[in-house]
Amino acid sequence: MAETKNSPFKAYDIRGRVPEELNETMAFHIGKAFAGLLNAQKVVIGHDVRESSRPLSLALAQGLASQGVGVFDIGLCGTEEIYFSTAHYGLDGGIMVTASHNPQEYNGMKLVQRESRPISGDSGLKTIESMVLSDNEVFLPSETAPCKPLQHRKDYIQHLLSYINVANLKPIRIVTDAGNGCAGPIIDVLEPFLPFEFIKICHEPDGRFPNGIPNPLLSENRHRTAQAVRETGADLGIAWDGDFDRCFLFDEQGGFIEGYYLVGLLAEAFLLKHSGKSLKIVHDPRLTWNTIEITKALSGIPIQSKTGHAFIKERMRKEDAIYGGEMSGHHYFKKFSYCDSGMIPWLLITELMCVRGMPLSQMVMERQRRFPVSGEINRRVKDIQQVLAFIEEAYKKEAARIDYTDGLSMEFEKWRFNLRGSNTEPLLRLNVETREDIALLQEKTANLLQHIEKMG
Repeated sequence: MAETKNSPFKAYDIRGRVPEELNETMAFHIGKAFAGLLNAQKVVIGHDVRESSRPLSLALAQGLASQGVGVFDIGLCGTEEIYFSTAHYGLDGGIMVTASHNPQEYNGMKLVQRESRPISGDSGLKTIESMVLSDNEVFLPSETAPCKPLQHRKDYIQHLLSYINVANLKPIRIVTDAGNGCAGPIIDVLEPFLPFEFIKICHEPDGRFPNGIPNPLLSENRHRTAQAVRETGADLGIAWDGDFDRCFLFDEQGGFIEGYYLVGLLAEAFLLKHSGKSLKIVHDPRLTWNTIEITKALSGIPIQSKTGHAFIKERMRKEDAIYGGEMSGHHYFKKFSYCDSGMIPWLLITELMCVRGMPLSQMVMERQRRFPVSGEINRRVKDIQQVLAFIEEAYKKEAARIDYTDGLSMEFEKWRFNLRGSNTEPLLRLNVETREDIALLQEKTANLLQHIEKMG
């Protein structure tokens, strides 16, 4: 087929504008290529709530079936339901049609192979792209989907509940903001098993996104959830992106909890459940001190990995780590085939709140005081490597430690920073943290930004 002007094949997944960059013809060819790459016999597919998702999913199913693949369709779902189904039922692969938190005119796909191992640019996605571009078969849409339903949800819900002891839970009130994405139906199915009162907003799946694209990572999208928590006197707020592979938490005051502190809380949750065992916790290099301190205090072993789901999952398998977390809101679990979930984290956090008998704000307050952070700051630059070299030269005499796991990390006695380039844009991403010193945090962040702007 003809190459699109802007290829939808990215480093970790497929994403593009519909229909210019991604359409049903391409979905059909992707299905054929996926089947050929994996020599697949059984594949599960599913899709998010976008209006273009179901047609793309049906075309994908046609492509898979044309190669003799048995296609199982779980319909409207979250990405993690594809991960779960692929691994739990021993299938050869899984494909989720989703653009997650991208604008409405976009769609995409996330692909996994056996055991829900990721398929990215380094593990087959480029091969699929080449196969798709060289395939000239004409796509003829079919009105009937060549696939079978897969009743996975009962097993999936039981798996989610296996991470907690329901007897530990208490009747707290929780605002859930699905953003009209795919999380709402899962909350409805979980609800009878939990003693919580759910206050549901933007709950119904709606591919028109009447309340805006669900992306709580953007600060301007958090007001709705925070306000609902304050107005209802809830104990907790939870918001998800469209395919709910990430969740974001708000404390009882409506305060947004930075993902960095959730990594520490989840490390604590697992280490407390397995007291005395030297379990490994994988974290990314952007912000580290809080996670390292909590992990070591509970006899765990902190392991640093390059940022990105493919790198985190690979490192977790290598180290046999029980949990891995990124400050961006992705949380990975050994028992979940080392995949990320947007449901498991809030279940573990609510259990921890109930066991400790304290509100979320109190649970993170001391950690925020111990290790205040700048929040991720992005700056557009002409030459990422040139700026990194300049910053390293400017600070290396004072640095106690320099690390290149992902970009440039430099540690000093009372502060540290990580500066890394975006994989897709000419952007530098800066994160700074200190030891109990907000004034130092502000000073060092301002100094670094001055250096970056001087070069950029």
